[in-house]
Amino acid sequence: MITLTDQTGRTLTLPSPARRIISVVPSQTELLYDLGLGEEVVGITRFCVHPRQWFNQKTRVGGTKDLKIDLIRSLSPDLIVANREENEKLQVEALQATCPVWTSDIKNSEDAYEMIQAVGQLTGKEMEAFALVSQIRAAFQSLGNPAPLDCLYLIWKNPYMAAGGDTFISHMLEQAGFRNMLAGQRRYPLLTETDIQSLEPAVLLLSSEPYPFRDKDLAELQGLLPRTRILLADGEMFSWYGSRMLLAPGYFQQLRMAAGKQGEPNYPFRH
Repeated sequence: MITLTDQTGRTLTLPSPARRIISVVPSQTELLYDLGLGEEVVGITRFCVHPRQWFNQKTRVGGTKDLKIDLIRSLSPDLIVANREENEKLQVEALQATCPVWTSDIKNSEDAYEMIQAVGQLTGKEMEAFALVSQIRAAFQSLGNPAPLDCLYLIWKNPYMAAGGDTFISHMLEQAGFRNMLAGQRRYPLLTETDIQSLEPAVLLLSSEPYPFRDKDLAELQGLLPRTRILLADGEMFSWYGSRMLLAPGYFQQLRMAAGKQGEPNYPFRH
């Protein structure tokens, strides 16, 4: 018997490790793969692009915010892994009537480590989860403590939206050597062009997701901020809180170096 309380305070019980799992969160889907689960995962969303073979082979149960509840039920899952921010509350509640749902709520690295270890317990992969968390901790410890650069991180355009201080993105910015200029604001505040100009960050990061910022967006914003270092950033490195965190420190080191090179051409910095 496995009894755990998820990160929203809901307790769930499994009679044994899950063997028919559905993930409705892309970063947690990749985690399941990296924990060594294969046939046990029977459903993913259309945004679960990693690993590619699962995207091509697994049953897709809709998007993160428009899940196909009847299809999910037809797959007879014994565990669903969800997330408070990425999934709709009413849909998660509907799924809870089908089978146990473990819902994460990630604001920082410690929350992510707790989620990884809980998923390991629920799926019989405790040792693999422990090893993964240890590897991620060691990778982040290697980053050091560079002097932080004032930074604004945009996730959306029309209207512009940025990462506030109570987000996992903001926590990762700090880990990467940046100071979030909107650390005092919640969630994802809306910004006008005038707002962005008045902030005049030393560094402006344009995320690859959920809005796919491109070179033309960079050029447009450079016109507003001629003295700001603007870079296209890999959004997965800042917002995926599963096993992809193992890749983030190496990426952050390179991005931080690029951000400090004033006067050189801006360029994309995605893997």
